[in-house]
Amino acid sequence: MAKTFDIFAASEKMMGMDDATWARHANPWSVYSRMSAMPLLSGAIVSRVWLGWWALIPLAVVIVWIWWNPRAFVAPAHTDHWAAHGTFGERVFLNRKTIAIPAHHTAWAYALAWVSTVGILPWVYGLWVINLWAVLLGIVIIVGGKLWFVDRMAWLYQDMKDADPRYSDWQR
Repeated sequence: MAKTFDIFAASEKMMGMDDATWARHANPWSVYSRMSAMPLLSGAIVSRVWLGWWALIPLAVVIVWIWWNPRAFVAPAHTDHWAAHGTFGERVFLNRKTIAIPAHHTAWAYALAWVSTVGILPWVYGLWVINLWAVLLGIVIIVGGKLWFVDRMAWLYQDMKDADPRYSDWQR
């Protein structure tokens, strides 16, 4: 059987996520501050107009922020909240080849990944021609798709938290 590319697993690997990082990412500050990534990235890219090649500096800072964000906050003392359940659901989803998840959750995850992907079109166009409305439309679609994805992952966690002792152990 041919091995297929899994964008979700590739993203986790690229971000260097391990158990300790996932535990820290369950902090609501991490989840909510993560939503700053697209506006910050947009500003860094647009800064090329004023900064020229020096715009690579704010771009590098934003890329470091995106990588560092799941590590930036302590693991929360309590995880009985939407943000933590969303990150737990992402972990459950990433483990779907080992412990099967309901098909509707898989379908929604891929559909919402496509929603965010569609937002890249107006976002890139807006950044290319410096059109604020196109950039904002792209950000709304990308971030909206991601927030909806996180909400679906919180739902997935609720459905699967008793499927494996590790899943329920994440809850504090």
